[in-house]
Amino acid sequence: MSDVSHRPGDIRGHPDAPEMRDRYSRMLQTRGVAAVEELVILAGIYAAVSGWVVHFSAARPELALSNLVVGITLAVMGLCMSMAPERSHDLNFVVLLLGAWLIISPWVVATSDAGTGAILSNVITGACVCLFALTAGGLLMSKRKT
Repeated sequence: MSDVSHRPGDIRGHPDAPEMRDRYSRMLQTRGVAAVEELVILAGIYAAVSGWVVHFSAARPELALSNLVVGITLAVMGLCMSMAPERSHDLNFVVLLLGAWLIISPWVVATSDAGTGAILSNVITGACVCLFALTAGGLLMSKRKT
């Protein structure tokens, strides 16, 4: 029978110890980026349901559909980027573009006046998404320099 008991000791002599230390330090460096990307998930979920929360889905179904598609896309991209933040540098630009689309979509998608609630909801959500994308991109760039 094999011995599977736990023996306390030092793992400094383990052959994989330097690699584990490097991987752990890389993970700690991108922890802040993952937190920002999780905010993108929340903003995407809000954008997806904003047509029903702010009550403009019946009056402006085309804007509600646009928000639903963009919101689901943001939530999925935020989820993917929070799982691997060190690889998400290029996707931050796409998130920035989606945030800009949220800002301008009430005037582009809606055929007539979208209403104050819909405009404010989209502009604030889009501005937050743009801010999150720029923050995550800045954090990633600062981590690459070190």
